[in-house]
Amino acid sequence: MSLSMGPADWLSLFLHFLSLSLLSVGGAITTAPDMHRFLVDRQGWLTDPQYSASIAIAQAAPGPNVLFVALLGWNVGLNAGGLPTALLGTLVTMTGIMLPSTTLTYLAARWGHENRELRAVRAFKQGMAPIVIALLVATGWILATGSRYAMADWPIWLVALVSTVVVWRTRLHLLWLLGAGGALGWMGWI
Repeated sequence: MSLSMGPADWLSLFLHFLSLSLLSVGGAITTAPDMHRFLVDRQGWLTDPQYSASIAIAQAAPGPNVLFVALLGWNVGLNAGGLPTALLGTLVTMTGIMLPSTTLTYLAARWGHENRELRAVRAFKQGMAPIVIALLVATGWILATGSRYAMADWPIWLVALVSTVVVWRTRLHLLWLLGAGGALGWMGWI
């Protein structure tokens, strides 16, 4: 895939990730559905497989959860012209996603710690939990359906449901579930 991106496109990419940064309650992964909408559906800078692979590779790699944003920017840059633009894409997306949220988190955490006994602060923290959960569910849905998975693919959905229940109700380490899912896929059962 080859595309032409001018300064206005790079600015648009930066501003979009800048705004997503302030919506990333619970981590950058919670904004993945909107990143998909912007990068794949609206702009066409990435394909569905590139998008899904970027998230899968970054999530499998050790390190912070936000690495998928760097890989998305890298792939946009590669599609726009090679290594120099890949580095630019990484810089643009990571700066956009990190700058506002890091600054706001630092200031809010400092203020929240100083005022942790206030009822409003405790209520805010408790009220954010359902929002984070809903954003994570939306992210999972986009990742599952973005690759054209259908509800007719019931084994995949069954594995996802069983894994969710096991994580929720037991203390089994996630690596065992990843290994089991990999074995099921290797055997061709899902």
